[in-house]
Amino acid sequence: MDPRPAISSQANQRCDTVAKGIEIRNAHFPGRAPIDAYGNGGFRFADMSHRGSLLCLPSGIYGWDMLQGDALTPDRFQKVLDEAAEIEVLLIGTGMELRPLPAELKAALRGKQISSDPMSTGAAVRTFNIMLSESRAVAAALIAV
Repeated sequence: MDPRPAISSQANQRCDTVAKGIEIRNAHFPGRAPIDAYGNGGFRFADMSHRGSLLCLPSGIYGWDMLQGDALTPDRFQKVLDEAAEIEVLLIGTGMELRPLPAELKAALRGKQISSDPMSTGAAVRTFNIMLSESRAVAAALIAV
């Protein structure tokens, strides 16, 4: 008989995760916050850093699976469309350079009464921070640079 206590498989998985030093979760900050810095593939906000792209929405800040050059399709903006009632303006940081929005995405946003404004990610961060400080109904989709 093994003298060690039995460990549930869930506890065992948790131990494996802790032992490896990595815990993977969906990135979400449950609030609104200005973006303090951007670059090197990520963003700093609310005394935290996040590697990758972000959706800054009325319900919080979320990690966004989007890279420079990925297609800007309505399905990639579903979370934005779901919160349309609380968004008047969506700033879209398209990376290092401005990329035009496809007609299909513009139509989907317009259909939800969301005004969209594509620009470089740096310009989108600066504009988002100003509009947020003015308590405007703004959201931002920021592709990491």
